Amino acid sequence: AAARLAAEQEVENLSGLSPNPEKDIFVVRENRTTCLMAEFAAKFIVPYDVWASNYVDLITEQADIPLSRGAEMKGRCGTNESELELSWLEQAYTLKLSFLKEGHNTSRGPETFWRLSRIQFTYDTSERTYFKDAVSPGKHTASSHRLSALLTPAGKSYECQAQQSISLISSDHQKSVQLLLSEVRLQPFDIPADFVFSEEHKCPVDQREQLEETLPLILGLILGLVIVITLGIYHVHHKLTASQVQIPRDRSQYKHMG
Repeated sequence: AAARLAAEQEVENLSGLSPNPEKDIFVVRENRTTCLMAEFAAKFIVPYDVWASNYVDLITEQADIPLSRGAEMKGRCGTNESELELSWLEQAYTLKLSFLKEGHNTSRGPETFWRLSRIQFTYDTSERTYFKDAVSPGKHTASSHRLSALLTPAGKSYECQAQQSISLISSDHQKSVQLLLSEVRLQPFDIPADFVFSEEHKCPVDQREQLEETLPLILGLILGLVIVITLGIYHVHHKLTASQVQIPRDRSQYKHMG
C-alpha cells in the first residue's frame, strides 16, 4: 500500500520558475492531479546563545535563516487535512506546514474555510552556515500554539504580498522564533486543475494597501467630475442670461424702441 501511494504521489519543487530568487514554488500531486500548491518567500529569525568574551556570561545572537531554493519536499493531501514538509541543508532545517478545512457559523449562515493550523520548524544549532559558536549545539523544534492563520474561504487560494510575521516557541529555553512570510500564494484544497490556483482571497493588509492606492484616483475622478459639472452649469447659465432681452431703465431710451 505504501509503495502504491508513493507511486501515485508526486512532489515538485518548481522554484526555478520564479524570477525572484527568494521565492519558492512547491506542488503536490496525487493520482495525477494537483492537490496542493504553495508559492512564498520565507525566512526564520532564530535567537541562540553564545559565550561572552569573558567565557562566563551568555549573550544572545540572532541567526537569519532563509528557506533554500533547493529544499527537498514531502506532501500529503486529504479531504480536510493537508500537509507540506520542506527540508534543506542536509535536513539541518525542516519546515512543516499543516492545513485544516472546517465549517464555521457566520452571519450569512454555515460556511467552510481552510486555515494554516500548525507550523513546526526544526533547526540544528551545530550547523555552521547560520549559527556561529552556539552554546550546547544541537537540534531544537519551534512550534506554533493554537494557530489559526491565513483563514480563507473553501475553494479559494490565499494571496498576500505583504510580509507577515508568525511567532513560534522553541524547545531551546522557550525562545521566540519568528517566521517571516511574504509574496504568498497558497492553496491546500480544492484545486480546480493542474497547476492552476483558484480565485484569490487577499489578506487584509493587501486589501488596505489596494484601497490606499486606488482611493486618491477615485477622489481625483470625483473632483474632476464635480469641476466639469460646475463649469457646464456655469456655461449654460451664462448663455441663458446673455440671451435675455435687457429692458431699458432710462425712459429716454424708449424712443428708440418700436
